[in-house]
Parts: sequence; C-alpha cells; structure tokens
Amino acid sequence: MADYQKLEAVIGLEIHVQLNTRSKMFCSCPNDPQESQPNTNICPTCLGHPGTLPVANEAAVKKLVQAGLALNCQVPMEAEFARKSYFYPDLPKGYQISQADHPLCQRGQAILKNQRKIRIRRIHLEEDTGRLIHDNQKNCSLIDFNRAGVPLMELVTEPDFKNGDEVTEFAQELQLILRYLGVSEADMEKGEMRIEANISVQPKEAPLGSGTKTELKNINSFRSVRMAIDSEIERQRILISQGGQVVQETRGWDGQKTIRQRKKEAEQEYRYFPEPDLLPIRWRPQEIDEIRQSLPELPAAKRRRFAQEYKLVDQDIEVFVREPDLGKYFEKTASELLSWMKDENVDSSKTNQLIKLLANYLISDLKGLLGSQPLSEIKITPENFAELIVLVFQDKVPSRLAKDLLKEMFQTGGDPSRIMDDQNIVKIDDEKTLVPVVKKIIDNNPQACQDYHKGKLPALQFLIGQLMGETKGSVEPEVARRLIESALNSKN
Repeated sequence: MADYQKLEAVIGLEIHVQLNTRSKMFCSCPNDPQESQPNTNICPTCLGHPGTLPVANEAAVKKLVQAGLALNCQVPMEAEFARKSYFYPDLPKGYQISQADHPLCQRGQAILKNQRKIRIRRIHLEEDTGRLIHDNQKNCSLIDFNRAGVPLMELVTEPDFKNGDEVTEFAQELQLILRYLGVSEADMEKGEMRIEANISVQPKEAPLGSGTKTELKNINSFRSVRMAIDSEIERQRILISQGGQVVQETRGWDGQKTIRQRKKEAEQEYRYFPEPDLLPIRWRPQEIDEIRQSLPELPAAKRRRFAQEYKLVDQDIEVFVREPDLGKYFEKTASELLSWMKDENVDSSKTNQLIKLLANYLISDLKGLLGSQPLSEIKITPENFAELIVLVFQDKVPSRLAKDLLKEMFQTGGDPSRIMDDQNIVKIDDEKTLVPVVKKIIDNNPQACQDYHKGKLPALQFLIGQLMGETKGSVEPEVARRLIESALNSKN
C-alpha cells in the first residue's frame, strides 16, 4: 500500500472547441449546432453517404492556426487529415475525419499565475459528432445530426497539471483567448467548449506516467471541472493508499462524485490512417506570417499594458481584461481625461488618482447600473463620463450627488453639467459659496438653533438636512456639518 500523503496527481487535458465558421468543416451546411429543429442542417456529405467527397473549410483551418499562434505553438509547413475509426451511434460515417501524426499546430505553452509552464502537445482540427437525445419515458435514443461535421478544434496538453484549480485557470484563460481572437465563444453550457481530463495518481518520486489514468468527460462548467478533478484525485489517492488498483476507464461527473461510464479505448484501437479524400495542407511562410500579423492584442499583453500605462491594481485590470467592451470604454474615457489634464495644465502627478477614480466608477457604479444590459447600448458617451469624473476630482460634486448624476446620465445620456443646470444644482467651487446659504438656514430656523445650544443634537441633524436639501445634495455631509456647527457656535 502506498502512503496517502506521498501520492500526487498527474493531469493532462483534451479540450474540444467548436469554431464559429459559417459552414461546417467538410461541407456547405450551416454551422449552427444550436438549431432547435433537429436534422435540418444536414446533407449527404456530413451524413457520410457513399460517393460523397469532403472539402476542407479554409476559414476553420486559419482560425485554428490563429489559436495555435496565440498559444505559442509551432506551425509545421505541412499537415494532413486522418481517419479515426470507431463506431458510435452519433458518428454517421463510422469514422471521424481528424488529424494524427501531422497536426496543424504543435509544441506550444502557457504560463500559469504560479509561473508553472503548461506544455501544449498539439492542436488539431476535426469534425464534431451528432448529438444523442435520450428519451427515458419511451426507452429510446434519438439522434440529431445538426452538430455532425461542425469544425472542432482539439487541444491536447502534456500531463503538467497538479489539481483542479490549475486546470480551471488554464481553461478560463483559453476561453478568453479564443474570444479575443473571435474564433469561438467557447460557451461550456452550450457545449461549444468541452473539457476532458486524463488523471492518474502516483508516488511523488515515481517516473512520470507510472499511474493508471482515468478520463473524465462531459463536464459543462468551470466549477464542475474543478470539483470533478479534485474528487477523482481524492478517489484514486484513497483507493491506492488502501491497496486497491485504478482501472483505465472513462468516468463522468454526477455533481457529487465521479462515476464509471465505460472502458477506455487504447490509442491503437482507433486505427488511424491518412484520409484518402483530402490533400495535405502545405503552407508558404508568408501565409503563416499574415495570420500572425492578424492576431489582436491578447489578454496577457493587455494585462501588462494596463499595469504599465494606467498603474491599476491587478483586480481592476482583470475586470477590464475579462470584459473587453468595458476595457475599451475605460480607455476611451481615460483618453478624454488625459486630454483634459493636458489642456488644463493639471500636474501629471495627479494622473494615477484620476485614473483610479475612473476605474472605481466604472467597476463599482456603471457595472451595477448595466446589470445584464450590454455595454454597446449605453447612452453615456466617454466624453460625458470623463466630465463627471472631472467634477468629482475637482470636488465640485460630492460622491453622493455624483452617483445620482450617473443614474440620470445612464437613463437620458445627458452630460452632467446640463443635468445640474436643468435641476438647479449649484456646483460648489469653494465653501465661500455656501456662506449665504448657511446664514439663510440659521436665520429661518431660530427654534432649532436654540435647541442646539441647549444640547439637543437632533437639532443639528435637522439643520444639516436643511442645508443638504437647499443645495440638492451638492455638499458632502461632513462639510455641511462643519459649516453649520461653525455658524451656530459663532452666534453663541
């Protein structure tokens, strides 16, 4: 029996991602696996009828290479398709067109937050299968072939992960990269991204690959990925430490524990051989360079740039990176603020303070107003948002009033100065502006003043409230208290 404490997990991933091309991988049928009407996006080619010939989707090939380059992969000058032979009801041809020894991309890498390197063995292109729909009441299974033939990217890592947290971090970053590239939304709940984990447990000092692996399939959320992997690691550690033996098999996740599904096939059982109906893909170096030049700024580069240019904390940067539309809005507004600073000769040492103020209002306040509404529908222009930040920065508008102004701007799209003019809200440039207002309140409320001098503190709150109402909230409560107290004490 092995010592439980000396056992560690070895995890490798196979991640499938549906690419968002207009047509399927080897035919002209619409690529719409979410089509609700079953078996409508089908043709003889994607159903594998005799005599039909596949034609590779050029857009799918280029999208996969984009993903490979974004993940630091090498792109061989030649790749070829292969037949992967196995029988399953949702595989109409009885084999799957995939790639074996000559994938489109290979030998990439990613770096986790803990600086551990994750090696990517290969990224290849294949076709998706159909979808089985099980009807337990009628005791039958139906097949929807709308998904059959959809372009499917498969990414295979080396067994470099140690736990569910690392796997989840990698998968979330991969999803983000794919969205930045525009090659897939990779929505796990819709089946656009499917994670399979190969897990084994072995003594820490043992050679890599000493343990027997199980494959976890059909996991549909990042939370489930983390929980399922950690649960399977614990199952294997307990089993091995008690003298048991892990069996190579495919397992699923029922929300509480991993469960056995079927015996796992060995690689040689797929009987790979070159696809005779498709020519190899041969690249010219300039074609790869063109794809590389088309890559947008990726999440890791954006994090570095936001930290360098805007000096934001990591937590704020992550919000703008994971919500690209909000990040673009932040940058447009920040540009307006920096232009204002230049025009007004504002000391550059105030830049960080101003940018941090902007980030706080966007993340804490604007996101709250947006809710589930897309940012593309917002009525507030970056220019008007920048003006609001300037008013707060100059202490012309207290924070409470600024939040009310932001709500009004959100509803109407108006600029803050116009809203303040329409509602007769006075911009408080300095406390001298308030002196006559405070005097008016003191003169109009003699009884409250007498009560204050008798030690009745509620009278002070009443007078502060009068000042806040008179200025429509344009004074900070602390300032209002100090001015009222000063005026009362001078009369004593």
